[in-house]
Amino acid sequence: MKKVMLSLAAAPLILGSMAVSASADGINILNDVKVKGQIRPRFETADVKDNGKDAANAFTNRLHISATAGLFGIENLTTTLGIQTVNNFGYTNYAPASSTPGKYDVVADPQQAMLSEAAVDYTIGKTALHAGRSHVNLDNQRFIGTVGWRQSERSYDTVYIANSSVENLSLLAAYVYGFAGVGNVTTVDTASVLLHAAYKVADPLTITLYDYMLASIHDTYGIALTGNAAFSGVKLNYRAEYAMQNDPSLEYQVKDVKADAYYMNLDLGANISGILAGVNYELLSGTNGTDNKTAFTTPLATGHKFNGWADKFLATPAGGLQDMNFRLGYKAKGFGKLLGVYHIFTAQEKMGGEDDLGTEIDALYANKIPGVNGLSGLIKYAAYSKGKVAGYTSDVSKFWLMVDYKFATK
Repeated sequence: MKKVMLSLAAAPLILGSMAVSASADGINILNDVKVKGQIRPRFETADVKDNGKDAANAFTNRLHISATAGLFGIENLTTTLGIQTVNNFGYTNYAPASSTPGKYDVVADPQQAMLSEAAVDYTIGKTALHAGRSHVNLDNQRFIGTVGWRQSERSYDTVYIANSSVENLSLLAAYVYGFAGVGNVTTVDTASVLLHAAYKVADPLTITLYDYMLASIHDTYGIALTGNAAFSGVKLNYRAEYAMQNDPSLEYQVKDVKADAYYMNLDLGANISGILAGVNYELLSGTNGTDNKTAFTTPLATGHKFNGWADKFLATPAGGLQDMNFRLGYKAKGFGKLLGVYHIFTAQEKMGGEDDLGTEIDALYANKIPGVNGLSGLIKYAAYSKGKVAGYTSDVSKFWLMVDYKFATK
C-alpha cells in the first residue's frame, strides 16, 4: 500500500513536470493539469449451491488514476489519459470467469491492467466534440453503461458530438469502434452507432428517445418518460419506458443476424422524510421456440443494477424475463443509506413447461466514513432462491465488503 500511495503522490508531480518542460521549449503542450483517482479494495464471496464447486472468496483492489489537461494552449481543447488496474494480490480462491477451469465459483474480477481513458475533447459553445477512449453511461445504464460495480470498469472507444444549444434539449450522436474492460483486457472491435435525445418539458416530465445500433447484434430503439414531483413533503419519481429490438442495420463481423423482441419498464419511487419505497416491473420479452422471436438482450448494459445483485440474469433467459420487485429503505445525512429489495422472477414464455425463475432478496448499507474526505464504505448481500426452470435451480448467495476512496487535485 505504501508503494501505491507513493505512486499516487508522484503522479501530479510527473504530469506537472511534463507541462513545465513543454513550456520551456516554447511549446505549451499541456497546461492546467488536474488529476483524479480511486482506490477501491473489496472482499467478495459467491456461493452457488449444488454445482460441484467451492464457494469463491476474492480480495481485489481497483486503482484508477486519470489526468486531464489543456492541450496546446487552445481554449476549450483538453486531453485525458487514464489507467485502471485490478490486483488480487495473489489471492486466487475464485474463478474470474465462467470459462475459467478450477474448483471455485465465479467472481468476475480478473487481475488486469488497461488504458481506461485516452481522449481529446473540444467544446464550441454548447457543442462538445470527443474522440478516443472514455467512460460512457447513458440514462440509467440499461443499454449503454460501464459496469462500474465490477472492479474492471468498461471503457468505450468513441467519436461523438453532443449539443445542448436548445434549452432543455440534449442531443448525442456517437460512433463506437471498440470497448474494453469487465474481463476484456484487449479491445473488442465493433462498429456501432448510438443516437440519443432528451427533452425536459418540466420537472415532472422528461422525454427521452434513443436508437442504439449495435453492429451484428441488433437495433434497439425506444422512448422513456421520467420525472419527479413533490406533494405535502412526499417526493415522487417515476420511469415509464418501452423499447423494441429488430435485426441489426449495421453488419460488422456476423451476417444475417435476426432480432425481434421488446422491452418494458415501469417504476414508481417515493421518499417520505428519508424513508425510501418503490415498486418496479421490468419485462424483457422472449420466445416460445416456434414464433420466430428472440429474447431481448442488453449486451452493453450495466447489468448488475437490474434484476437482482446475484447476477443470475445478466443474460436473458430464452423465454424472456419478468421481474416484479419491491424496495424499502432509509436514507439520511450522517446515517447513510439502508436498502432492501425483493424480486419475483418469471419467464414470459414457459420453458420446459415451467415459468418459475425464482426469487431474490437484496440488501445494502452504505455511508461516508468520517474523518477522511472522499472515503466511504459499503456492505451488500444478495440471496437468490432457485426456481423450476432448467438452469435456474440452484440457490446463490453473494456478499460484499468494500471501501472506496476517491481523490482529486484542484
